[in-house]
Amino acid sequence: MSQSDIDATKAPLIEHLIELRSRLIKSILAFVIAFGLCFAVAGHIFNILLVPYELAAGSAAAIRLQYTAPQEYFITQIKLAMFGAGFISFPIVASQIYKFVAPGLYKNERAAFLPYLIATPVLFLLGAAFVYFLAMPLAMRFFLSMQQVSGDGRPSIELIARTSEYLSLIMTLIFAFGICFQTPVVLTLLARAGFIDSQWLIDKRRYAIVVVFAIAAVLTPPDVISQIALAVPTILLYEASIFVVKMVEKKQAEEKAEEDASAES
Repeated sequence: MSQSDIDATKAPLIEHLIELRSRLIKSILAFVIAFGLCFAVAGHIFNILLVPYELAAGSAAAIRLQYTAPQEYFITQIKLAMFGAGFISFPIVASQIYKFVAPGLYKNERAAFLPYLIATPVLFLLGAAFVYFLAMPLAMRFFLSMQQVSGDGRPSIELIARTSEYLSLIMTLIFAFGICFQTPVVLTLLARAGFIDSQWLIDKRRYAIVVVFAIAAVLTPPDVISQIALAVPTILLYEASIFVVKMVEKKQAEEKAEEDASAES
């Protein structure tokens, strides 16, 4: 290979690296700005995240939280700001990733990739909403039911949650549900790549159920309510994935038939 050929291959690589740096800077900048905004209103965001606790307890006056170290609530607000910044900046980060990858894709590949880029945050938000309105209130109601009222020689046992532990619990559940709600996206992409098909998913259904419950046991707190609340929707999403994969297979068969017909003509 001549020196001119080597220089020609270096130029596109340098251009790609420059563009990658530009995309990374924009993504980091979006996250930093979102972090600053979220940190400024971290207290309000935390109060919003307390709504599932209020639903379980019956009212805001019925719940008590505390922090046991001087810096604990400050660190909790930093974690909360990072959590919110991830949500807010995700559309910008995802768009930067798409703009970097899209020029290397064919037109039909870009059209096939775009729906998954849209479906990913939508499904994550559905998972977060499921936690916020159903799973978290159920879990907190279960934890509150373990309290003990004093009387008949028994001491009072009352739940006074730490702010950091409550935030860790709801963040863990939101991420766990958000990730598990990506099941249709992951399985459909694997089907499009030819690694699996609808019949394979049907044949492996019983194993999938076992794996789902195992994952739910790892990702959720050690209570049956949270585990079932995560496992059941994920299994339903698995069933929905089978239907979506069948649609993908049907579309691919139609496209192949059209290509064969055009080739023959």
